[in-house]
Amino acid sequence: MRSAILLFFLCCICTNPLQAQVNNTGSSTAPVKNIQADSIVRISSITIYGNKKTRTHIILREIQFKTGDSIRFSDLNENLKKAHNQVYNTTLFSDVSIKPEFITPTEVKIYVVVKEKWYLYPTPQFQLVDRNFNDWVKTYNADLNRVIYGAKFAHYNFSGHRDVLRVYLLNGYARNISASYTLPFSNRALTEGFSVGASFTQNREVPVATNFQNKLLQYKNENGFVRNVFGISGGYLVRKGLFRRHSYNASYTLMNVSDSVLSVLPDQNYYYGSAKAHKGYVDLVYAFQYSNTNNVNYPLSGSIYGGSLLKRGFEFNGGANMLMLDAYYYKYLHHGHGWYSSFQAIGKAKAPFKQPYINRRALGYGDFTLRGLEYYVIDGVAASIGKYTLKKRVTSFSIPVPFRNRIASRIPFTIFAKTYGDAGYSYSEPEFRAYFNNRLLYSGGFGIDILTLYDINLKIEYSVNQLNEKGVFLQLRGGF
Repeated sequence: MRSAILLFFLCCICTNPLQAQVNNTGSSTAPVKNIQADSIVRISSITIYGNKKTRTHIILREIQFKTGDSIRFSDLNENLKKAHNQVYNTTLFSDVSIKPEFITPTEVKIYVVVKEKWYLYPTPQFQLVDRNFNDWVKTYNADLNRVIYGAKFAHYNFSGHRDVLRVYLLNGYARNISASYTLPFSNRALTEGFSVGASFTQNREVPVATNFQNKLLQYKNENGFVRNVFGISGGYLVRKGLFRRHSYNASYTLMNVSDSVLSVLPDQNYYYGSAKAHKGYVDLVYAFQYSNTNNVNYPLSGSIYGGSLLKRGFEFNGGANMLMLDAYYYKYLHHGHGWYSSFQAIGKAKAPFKQPYINRRALGYGDFTLRGLEYYVIDGVAASIGKYTLKKRVTSFSIPVPFRNRIASRIPFTIFAKTYGDAGYSYSEPEFRAYFNNRLLYSGGFGIDILTLYDINLKIEYSVNQLNEKGVFLQLRGGF
């Protein structure tokens, strides 16, 4: 959950209360008489207001039309909506409004008004060492000894070029010191960028195997650290249009576990693929993404698809040697009258099929999880998931902030009711097979999504899986 709860209360003080992603299209066409639908209008100027930190050319880069362009009158409103979505999806602004002003029947001025978010976050951190909130509560009885605490310094618009600087200083059940910087646009054409990062992590507990019941077997030492991981990375980013992104990343990881971790395993090669207590490997990754939605944090319409190719290590005689391909496709549909639906398909495959334990993660991590199977991990070398969700916007309202401040006067909420069904499959070699491997998995349920400031989204879901196991599951996402 990271610091989402703390961020929620911070946002209540430091952000604008408007929820443009749900309640506002951000554009309108002024009534103009005697203009035919097929008439051509010229964009005479585009003026930006409200940006104090963000550079004007960063905003103009997200608008698909430029000064001097000509647009059919019947297409103008749709173009303004698309421009609104693109500017809002930079995640730099809490509200975006784009409006036209006709000078003559064939010339129009465009006004873009933005309200910047709070970009600088020196915030305390409270993180869980476990895979998710539900696993922490049920498996470990919400043990507060299994938490990570510390501080995070983040600036999400460091120089006004949409560049992000993050520094983490964490302690507790695990330690982490990390820093990263991403500049998406480093050339004059605003089509290329880069990223760099480094981190050092120490763990008191590490998973060493997955049992037949698809539960992680952990090895821990509460008096010391059993795994140390150092990593550095660098990336090259390409985004020549509005919706397509390419990234090329290279990283080096040096991982060291205590001898006692390997000694508990029946096969010394099981964990790394070799009997050494340390392992260094290089990851080379190419990734592509197409994203065109109304809201990148909580899409209600549009589509996202992409994939990546990862090459890990070059130890062809065993050890660190893996080629992984993954792909995904998300479709979001607005049916009118507050009804929405979405379909998500995700798949990945690894080669060769014989992989050490650290390379066999599949279902049960992050978003690659079936709703209702949050308590399980399903390792494998090939896996896929399909998810369908139908939702209805129930209500939108706002609550006044009980004290005066310069930016926010009300806290908005929008609530969706939903029902859903998931299906998945994870293939594993016979010697690593567990109960859920190599069989069709399915689950379903219903719940609500509560949206508030900065696209923070609280998901409350009641799910049932194919074993007829039922439960309430919570997720908190969004924000910075």
